[in-house]
Amino acid sequence: MTLGMLSVWGNGYAADKVDFGKHEYDSNCAICHGLKGKGDGPFAGLVMLPTPDLTTIAKRNNGVFPFQHVYDVIDGTEVLKAHGTRDMPIWGTEYRVEIGKAYFDVPFNSEAYVRAHILALIDYLNRLQAK
Repeated sequence: MTLGMLSVWGNGYAADKVDFGKHEYDSNCAICHGLKGKGDGPFAGLVMLPTPDLTTIAKRNNGVFPFQHVYDVIDGTEVLKAHGTRDMPIWGTEYRVEIGKAYFDVPFNSEAYVRAHILALIDYLNRLQAK
């Protein structure tokens, strides 16, 4: 089982598993990067720079998936020209806003919530890498 796969009932049947990382990707990334991560989503042409092919992240890094770099890009620690400044929606920021709306009366660790979303997304991106 990968980090992004959660069993709903815990009985191990494939029909009960939810791919949390794929859900995050489909909800937040596919609009620009495309359903298969090739950089061909419907909004890809609306940004100033070409939308990168996310299936070649490791290939462009000498065959190593750069976990920390990818985490920093998603979280907003590393600003990319295509994503704009930190004032633009960066997913770490968006997750923090999302939890503020949904869980304002429940005590929880907000950073753990954000990290869980980012880690599931990174797990999925790692699985998308071209062989």
